[in-house]
Amino acid sequence: MINNKLKIGMVSLAALAIAGCGEQGGSDASASADKDMSVEAIHERVITLDTHIDIHEDMTFDPIYDPGTDTPQQVDLGKMEVGGLDSGFFIVYVGQMERTPEGYALAEEKARRKFSAIHRMTEFYPDRIGLAYTPDQFMEIAESGRKVATIGIENGFVIGKDLERIEEFYNLGARYMTLAHNGHNDICDSSGPLERLGDAEEEHGGVSEFGYKVIDEMNRLGMMVDISHTSIKCMMQATEYSKAPVIASHSGVWEIAKHRRNLNDEQLKAVAAVGGVVQLVGLNSFVKYYPEKGPEVDALRQAVAAAAGDTEWDSTKHATAQQYIDGMAAIDVKYPEATVSDYVDHVDYAVNLIGIDHVGLVSDFDGGGGVKGWMSAAETMNVTAEMVKRGYTEEEIAKIWSGNTLDLWRRVDEVAKTLR
Repeated sequence: MINNKLKIGMVSLAALAIAGCGEQGGSDASASADKDMSVEAIHERVITLDTHIDIHEDMTFDPIYDPGTDTPQQVDLGKMEVGGLDSGFFIVYVGQMERTPEGYALAEEKARRKFSAIHRMTEFYPDRIGLAYTPDQFMEIAESGRKVATIGIENGFVIGKDLERIEEFYNLGARYMTLAHNGHNDICDSSGPLERLGDAEEEHGGVSEFGYKVIDEMNRLGMMVDISHTSIKCMMQATEYSKAPVIASHSGVWEIAKHRRNLNDEQLKAVAAVGGVVQLVGLNSFVKYYPEKGPEVDALRQAVAAAAGDTEWDSTKHATAQQYIDGMAAIDVKYPEATVSDYVDHVDYAVNLIGIDHVGLVSDFDGGGGVKGWMSAAETMNVTAEMVKRGYTEEEIAKIWSGNTLDLWRRVDEVAKTLR
């Protein structure tokens, strides 16, 4: 169900015409002059892809999170339709747990439930969204006027120590896998060791022996190696070792916001050097980083989780609590949130450093993502409007929104064909 208020708001914003942008859209000046260069019109012609959309594990199992309705989530089909978001990697995310038989079993169970939820979404609403296993299928679905779902895995912990599970998950549709999340796992070191799991600053010195086997298998299958969330050593080793170019599915620019999850210039250049793509993330604290804010947010989250009778913070469960909403409102007054303009600063920096062909866009919605002006899929056109305002041509916008990522996917598939 489309929220008409959201639709009216987005249409009015999309009606912004940027002076002179018609001359940038193509080599034929007269054709460009006749082309409607409003943001809404650009979205009619350009395929937009968000490479990291976290889902509630009860999506399609609980009516509250049914993506075919107006949900409390930042992304559902209605919000995608309103904001002109054509496609997304829906994420099979499992947080790091203890590496015990019980922990591995629970991770696999949670992963399978999320795979099922994504498949059920496309089965329940086949006229609105389809699941793509290849770039060609992606284009066919998009050209049919439907939304496109693809699948990514966040945290290689979900495979346990079983290499064969990579192929099983690939056959279920997974087309990238983040090697680690917060906390070290059997594959590699994380950029964020977890004290609660007894993590040292590093465990493997980057990629483990098992981790190299994981990368080999991902290369063989055609599953993109995602280096977001990993330690610098792991990221650099994996990028150099992988026979196929890598992806950073949701990271920012360190030089602008010195958050541990962002990539420094050396890392950005390394991804570009192998033909990879860095998906710049619209997550507030990665876009505009305040070192003092993190401890305050952590304390609030612990308090909210405790009040709910839980020992750990769970965004899908606790983020809607009034205590959390009020607490974050007070924190945001002290530390102004990032805006779409701040976000596109990261895009500008990366484009200038590593080139237009190695940059993409991503929200990390319902995984913590969102900046002022892009707080849900319904506001996606605001990002395009900011790029147009800064002089990006339609061709460049098309590359950044999806073209670069789809080209990367094709390159990874080509490598897989040679390895098979």
